[in-house]
Amino acid sequence: MANQIILTGNMGADPEMFFTTDGNPIASFNLAFNAGKDKTGWIRVAAFNKQAEIAEKYLHRGARIIVFGRLDPQEWELDGGEKRRSFQVIAHSFEFVKTDGRGFENNEDTPF
Repeated sequence: MANQIILTGNMGADPEMFFTTDGNPIASFNLAFNAGKDKTGWIRVAAFNKQAEIAEKYLHRGARIIVFGRLDPQEWELDGGEKRRSFQVIAHSFEFVKTDGRGFENNEDTPF
């Protein structure tokens, strides 16, 4: 079975942009989603290369988006030997549900 996830949520902040040692862009941001009655969940999203460039240009705090991607488990061990685990989403693409129009000012064709 393939590892696929689709999440709809609101961005908690503008994307943070990083670059690999080879100069490839990585965008990272937290996405808030409805986790049940009166509960909000948060998950980290990472986008690479062209998707990272799209995220940096068009996504912003408060934007409501749909993220298509895969879950990436993260595991590590604390100094005392206690094991920890979390997940992030590796984004393959985005759909815009509601934005403030950032990045779309020149009525240019979007790259997606």
